[in-house]
Amino acid sequence: MKRRSVLAAAGVTVAAGVSGAWLRPRDNGAAYNAYFRGLNAELQRNGPMRPVMVIDLDRVDANLAMVTESLAKTGKHYRIVEKSLPSMKLLDYVSAKSASKRFMSFHQPFLNHDARRIPDADLLLGKPLPVNSAREFYARHRGPFDPSQQLQWLIDTPQRMQQYLQMAKSLGTSLLVNIEIDVGLHRGGVDSDEALVAILDLIAAHPQQLTFSGFMGYDAHVGANVPGILGSAEELLDKAMAIYQHYVDVTQLRYPQLWRQSLTLNTGGSPSYRLHERESLSSEVSVGT
Repeated sequence: MKRRSVLAAAGVTVAAGVSGAWLRPRDNGAAYNAYFRGLNAELQRNGPMRPVMVIDLDRVDANLAMVTESLAKTGKHYRIVEKSLPSMKLLDYVSAKSASKRFMSFHQPFLNHDARRIPDADLLLGKPLPVNSAREFYARHRGPFDPSQQLQWLIDTPQRMQQYLQMAKSLGTSLLVNIEIDVGLHRGGVDSDEALVAILDLIAAHPQQLTFSGFMGYDAHVGANVPGILGSAEELLDKAMAIYQHYVDVTQLRYPQLWRQSLTLNTGGSPSYRLHERESLSSEVSVGT
């Protein structure tokens, strides 16, 4: 049966039963518990009388302790994911509590803000930016933060690498290049040896403009609630890290001059960070929520 026919048949089935009681949502409502009653009472006493986000710092501390203790078991670094903590004061708090100045940023305005506010930050892009966004960062950048040493641009295709190379030449600057690899999520990144080699060829051929700084392999699918038929979380992690290891092996074998122990081998995601206690390849894990 064609996919369109299957969808149509499903639509008829649903439409025919819309009025049926079996589609009516169950009433699972209940009064909120004592914890939320306490928050509600506090807001009534001292709140601004408008919608507001409440951060329970005791629970933040407990979560941070879990994250840092997990990473300490394997000697991995903690990279703070900014988009999950969209408040400078909260970022400062998490950074101080975790003793991490490693941040993962996702947008040009955030990059400029970080570079100005945290001049000793180590920044890694969480997604590849259009080259014009990168140009905008340099046009707006002021202060002691040194992008050539502290900012890793994320590159996912040879075409984007070529664009960034031309930008570096035109600006007379050098770039740290972190390569995004697809470790099974299929949301983006290098997914073939040919693509990886094409990017590394450009880096190797232009040492004045480009420096290889590592890999980023996002594996949020590992810790998510995926169907069991795809495998357990441990099995999915093993598959993801096997892909990661393959690209590491290709790089070490074909470009030994680019490899060094200080490379950033980033991985993880908030749902999967604790699983990385079972692997020793990555050097750091990103966690936000």
